[in-house]
Amino acid sequence: MSDLKTRLEQENLSPWERLKLIMAILRSPEGCAWDCKQTHKSLIPYLIEESYEVVEAIETENWPGLKEELGDVLCQVVFHGQLASERGEFVTDDAVESINEKLIKRHPHVFGERHELNPQQVRDQWEKLKIESGEKKSVLNGLPRSMPALTMAFRIGEKAGGVGFDWNHPAEVIEKLEEEIGEIKQAIKNEDRQGIAEEIGDLLFATSSLARKLDIDPEQALRQALEKFRERFERLEKEVKKSGRSFTDYNLDELEAIWQRVKTIPAE
Repeated sequence: MSDLKTRLEQENLSPWERLKLIMAILRSPEGCAWDCKQTHKSLIPYLIEESYEVVEAIETENWPGLKEELGDVLCQVVFHGQLASERGEFVTDDAVESINEKLIKRHPHVFGERHELNPQQVRDQWEKLKIESGEKKSVLNGLPRSMPALTMAFRIGEKAGGVGFDWNHPAEVIEKLEEEIGEIKQAIKNEDRQGIAEEIGDLLFATSSLARKLDIDPEQALRQALEKFRERFERLEKEVKKSGRSFTDYNLDELEAIWQRVKTIPAE
């Protein structure tokens, strides 16, 4: 039995140390062929998948599932830490210490002179501290281009707002939405395909800003709307199938009438 496996049998190991040791064993010559083959890049899809499963567990309020999914995300963190340690770059504990220091520095109102700040003031302070410390050359640095566009729109607005570049009230954003719709209409009238695409992008960006000003997560709101549409459309399909006809046998007004009826049926 290897030294690593012998250490795994120690009773005084914390869960954190046990997980790191298990990962080291899996990556060792006597470990798992699949684990030994992985790289930082090859693990990207799994990290994304596990993160989305955490989101789903939260949205469905599946708290036992959340415990399991958080463990899966933590496994990915330790996996990347193990890969880095093998290359002599850093160990997982270095990443933990890094976030420890960051949390203390970013919360001077808690760990320094005590100040009572509301959540918005805390977010604004967080963004200002990142710029003042030189950590970020731009307020908008640090947003990965691979993140969902709607979430990115929300975060860009949040970061810009953190340094004062923001609307004061939701009503002002609504005015912007109306302006963007007018510009879309004009682009359509001009048959300007590029202009239409740009104005629709501006409309979506402004919509995310309205959600932010109303303390709504636009990504989650859209996901809920899509799930509601999916559930209702499946009811519509059942009604069409029950009639013995196909979609092409109905005109739009008839389908709309069925749609309005299924909307009143409580979700199962």
